[in-house]
Amino acid sequence: MTRQGDGLKEFRSTGVLTMTNAQKLDTHHKALTLNLAASTFGSFAEIGAGQEVARWFLVVGGASGTVAKTISAYDKEVSDDLYGSGSRYVSKQRLEAMLDKEWAELQTQLGNTRGLQNRFFSFADTVEARNYAGTNDPHGWMGLRFQLQPGGPPNDVVLHMNLREPANALQREAIGILGVNLIFAAFYQSQTKESFLGGLAEDVVRERVEIDFVEFRGPAFSGWDHQTLLAHLVRAGLAEAVWFSAKGVAVPPGEALHKKAVVLAPGYFGHVDAAHAQIHIQLLAAGIQELRKELGEAVAAPIGIFSLTAASSRPGAPKPEIPDLLRRIRTLLTRGGDVLLFRERELYAMTGLVNRYTKAPLRFVAGLSLMIRAFVDPYGNLEGSRLEALARLFAQNVRVYAYPMAAMDLKEWIQSNSVTGWEWSEANGLVSANQLRHRAPLGHLYAYLLSSNFFVSIDTPAGLTIETQSGLDRTPIPTNGPQPRTS
Repeated sequence: MTRQGDGLKEFRSTGVLTMTNAQKLDTHHKALTLNLAASTFGSFAEIGAGQEVARWFLVVGGASGTVAKTISAYDKEVSDDLYGSGSRYVSKQRLEAMLDKEWAELQTQLGNTRGLQNRFFSFADTVEARNYAGTNDPHGWMGLRFQLQPGGPPNDVVLHMNLREPANALQREAIGILGVNLIFAAFYQSQTKESFLGGLAEDVVRERVEIDFVEFRGPAFSGWDHQTLLAHLVRAGLAEAVWFSAKGVAVPPGEALHKKAVVLAPGYFGHVDAAHAQIHIQLLAAGIQELRKELGEAVAAPIGIFSLTAASSRPGAPKPEIPDLLRRIRTLLTRGGDVLLFRERELYAMTGLVNRYTKAPLRFVAGLSLMIRAFVDPYGNLEGSRLEALARLFAQNVRVYAYPMAAMDLKEWIQSNSVTGWEWSEANGLVSANQLRHRAPLGHLYAYLLSSNFFVSIDTPAGLTIETQSGLDRTPIPTNGPQPRTS
């Protein structure tokens, strides 16, 4: 078995750190390895949460071999003087201004003396950690500009992080680990996107730090597709959700959702033909129109988003592969629809994510069968079972707009999924949420949700006929939480 220090001993003797041994190093040894690498030299600029990354390099030993400068511009006037005013302090714009300035100074000050033998790097972060009152949204931007060879072209990594630890001290600790991971991965784990993101996430992901946006630039990342990287963040568990914009403007989900009224159209969206794509667009448009009527004209128009999941359709089933996810996402994007890709499949998990960034109304719009799934699933993963799931789903100004379904399709779906206890009437061959009933005692809960407008029956838009209703939802019911599918 390879011991923790074996890779470092090999590096000292040979100057080469192999991938196998690189993966064995903890944060201390990653920082020490970089300090002992005579060819790596750079600067650190950190705003907002202290010099948590630079601290590692200064305390592990050998910092004079790596650290050219550390700076922490806490005061806003000082920060503006260094990096320019006119942007938010915790923003991608401010981070890139920091990288530009620190990189230019590094080249000017050390290019002639060290430029032929050193691989330069400039590290920067701007972070809002938990405040004393605990009332803010802890998050930040982190970036690195670096060379793989002395005098070589620069490469950039920029990422957005959400700090999930409950205490300020723990958040600062996580920032330090993530920053060391980033620098180490850039120099020693950039062979593939999987190895890079795996190294980046060591010891900090999910429970400590969520990475919901990443951008790579430069020849070191030639061929790395941005949409593929975003999907990988979710599928690998690094992010709870990532945002895909039909306009091509890449931002973290929090920026897209900030204080917005939102309509989510959850689904599988497996069909890529024009007819089904039009159905999906009409479905989302109807949901936006319904919420617009609720809010009135004086309120800003809600945004409509298609939502997919990277989770498996049922326990034990494989997760969808990234090419399959991207095929469905890109079909929606080409039709003008924005997309959120979620890590979890349950609708209440989607509610939780959106409610982190907005207190405005959230509405789901979906085919009738998806509503049935969300209602009848046993939710064995929750202590409170179905009641807890519904409480989480409708936690904060949330409703489900339920689309009608062709009676023949509903009957076929009920039978094929072995769902029992449902009865309905129909009008013109369609069944609406108001025409659907369940036998007691569960029927009492359904009737309550319907009469209380947690479930809202809406009309089919013009052009959506009985023949096309089957495009809305014909997929199996999962056994552990609703898999959101509408085609």
